[in-house]
Amino acid sequence: MKHLAVIMDGNRRWATRHGLLSWRGHGKGAETVKRVMGFCIEKKIPYLSLYTFSIENFKRSPEELTFLFDLLASEAEKNLETFLQKGVRVRFVGDRSLFPASIIDVIERLEKETQHLDTLHVSLLFCYGGQQEIVSGIKNVVRRVQAGLLTEDQISEDLFKDFLWTSGVPEPDLIIRTGGHRRLSNFLLYQAAYSELYFLDCLWPELENTHLEQALDHFEYQKRNFGA
Repeated sequence: MKHLAVIMDGNRRWATRHGLLSWRGHGKGAETVKRVMGFCIEKKIPYLSLYTFSIENFKRSPEELTFLFDLLASEAEKNLETFLQKGVRVRFVGDRSLFPASIIDVIERLEKETQHLDTLHVSLLFCYGGQQEIVSGIKNVVRRVQAGLLTEDQISEDLFKDFLWTSGVPEPDLIIRTGGHRRLSNFLLYQAAYSELYFLDCLWPELENTHLEQALDHFEYQKRNFGA
């Protein structure tokens, strides 16, 4: 397997079940993120994409948004040295015009400091939406056609990928979703055309390596013929 993608669902429900404010579950979920990164390094899976924050998540309360962005910044600072030691390149994928000003410097520093690493390529899908990504890609193609830099006949599925926010990252082989829901929720809609989907009832903070092993076993037993 080359690319594992994950929809990290269930942080808030986990917190509620443990008598905590709902957004406090994101802190516990950050521990699971590190566990999954370690699993990918162990299994030599070179690409990992994590659905970190969707464009729709901006509808949440100001208190939760502040907590989320502060957590993201603190985790980035705290784990930078570990990323450097383990060869983890971190990239933020999404609508950069929506990135909160309070954490732009942290994001840019993390990307710059890890850009030369290649043991594990981690894409944090942040301020991300699959439909919005496709529309953005279409607009970029149209601009190039209008500028005379691209002809209609040159447009293909492979070329279009170069205009997406995920440009340079291979399509996910396996998409795991925790939390019990069976849907993609606007996650990698263009890229997931032939991905295997694996749904878990456990909440994101409850995810263990045994769940990941089971997901990999499921993937290995699937016959992927890509429509042939």
